[in-house]
Amino acid sequence: MNDALEMWGGVECSIVRIQEKTRNQLVDTGHIHRIADLDLIAELGITTLRYPVLWEMVERTPGCCDWSWPDMRLQRLRELGIRPIVGLVHHGSGPPPVHVLDPDFPALLALYAGRVAQRYPWIDLFTPVNEPLTTARISGLYGLWNPHGNNEARCLQLTVAHCLAIAQAMKAIRKYAPAARLVQTEDIGRVFATTRLAYQADHENERRWLALDLLTGRVDRQHLFHKRLLDAGVDRSHLAELAAEPCPPDMIGIDYYLTSDRMLDDRVERYPDEQIGGNGIDVYVDIAAVRSDVRDDAGLKPRIDELWDRYQLPIAVTELHNGSTRDEQLRWLVEGWRAGQAAKDSGVDVRAVTAWSLFGAVDWNSMLARRDAYYESGAFDIRGDAPRPTAVAKAIAELAQQGSFDHPVLDRPGWWRSEPTPATTGRPILLVGFGRLISIIEECCTIRRLTVCAARPAKVQQLLATSSAWAAIRIEDNSSSALSASSVRLQCQFPDGGQLLLQCAASLGSSAVANAFLDLVIDGQRGQFELLRAGAGNQYEMVLLPNGSREAQHIRRAV
Repeated sequence: MNDALEMWGGVECSIVRIQEKTRNQLVDTGHIHRIADLDLIAELGITTLRYPVLWEMVERTPGCCDWSWPDMRLQRLRELGIRPIVGLVHHGSGPPPVHVLDPDFPALLALYAGRVAQRYPWIDLFTPVNEPLTTARISGLYGLWNPHGNNEARCLQLTVAHCLAIAQAMKAIRKYAPAARLVQTEDIGRVFATTRLAYQADHENERRWLALDLLTGRVDRQHLFHKRLLDAGVDRSHLAELAAEPCPPDMIGIDYYLTSDRMLDDRVERYPDEQIGGNGIDVYVDIAAVRSDVRDDAGLKPRIDELWDRYQLPIAVTELHNGSTRDEQLRWLVEGWRAGQAAKDSGVDVRAVTAWSLFGAVDWNSMLARRDAYYESGAFDIRGDAPRPTAVAKAIAELAQQGSFDHPVLDRPGWWRSEPTPATTGRPILLVGFGRLISIIEECCTIRRLTVCAARPAKVQQLLATSSAWAAIRIEDNSSSALSASSVRLQCQFPDGGQLLLQCAASLGSSAVANAFLDLVIDGQRGQFELLRAGAGNQYEMVLLPNGSREAQHIRRAV
């Protein structure tokens, strides 16, 4: 077992078909055009990176491969000393007209996988199909992606097809790279339930292991899902093939989000804003466990322990991302790192934690079903002339290089963790002045669990120098400025003397303005910005004004 927990990185790279259209997150985030992103990743100290060599992008015409994009990227990664974990299909179906349920899908993916290994024989880590069961659930049970199934039978058929493809792809890869290792990713979030729905939770909790059980050769006649797979129309010979020639992962990657652990609740009247579903027997809501009264066994550490107890194989956390305000992003990343470290300290062979979506993600709030340009930033905010590092980038760098990270927002837990009420601990932000906007900033800080303290203007310098205060926010008096009464200016001063200024039209929503400004404060951002638009969900658009000039670098946040 390695001594130190590693920090890995990942680039959101999903390609999904929705009806006749395709979503490509490399295009949506712009990473497809920015090879310089790889240098930014290297500067963080990341030396292992989940990276796409996607079948759909290389073989757009059957039998005709264009390697130009992966050639340039993989060569640059090699020059930078970054080891790629190459993904071949990431929630996708292969290039049209290929379909996952085509009888020849596994063989076709294996053919492509062999070409990849032959072209890049120095690569030794592969994920042929990302999250096989999770993809099957979204595509075959929930109907959001092709083939838009809405029943468990289709979900099970897709899962087996994915696993056959993984096994055959690894066999093809190892012809050219005998030491190649399979890093198999999956979301294995646990399902909790009320007493009435315990049977449904038991079923789903057994199903969540299905892809990993198939790959490790565990699905024999005694397996709880063996008969169910046959009843779903899965070919018996396919199950026999996977049982006779298993393809166990060399490392299991757990992808974990705030929404991974679920709660099934038949008390639907408690959730007037949630979609009501059911299983044909009972009616219930399916919500994130963190939004329920489940607390003790929800979280990443229990999931790592379950995974280890079941398979005893090396583990990495291969996706860790929270599309939220900057404070919650930092708390989620550091909490995940600490969970990985705690599991490692207890004897689990945990190798790494992966900061996912380094350049953000687009429209994952609708599982890519809508095109709202809803952007979630990552280590970098990509809406500018060049990606802008956020506080998450600093956290990744310090965790990668030192194994620890500190920021005042970490003094208090994320909203998904209980906290004493009222909470008065934590290094404070000083709020200077009076008025409606400063009160709204205070309210936003309270919601975001940022400790604040009122301060008189004359005391700011002293408090920043001698107390634990880490920033001082004030609303600038416009009476003597060239700005009209229709504009507002928010200022922040940091203990080292650095300054942040945000100006915007007074007509913008005050809460949206306050939250946009707080993100910049947490980033430790310096300089002058103009906020052009701001909306709910921390969606905003701002302009950096270098040296006070209006020749701007756009940092776009779609409203």
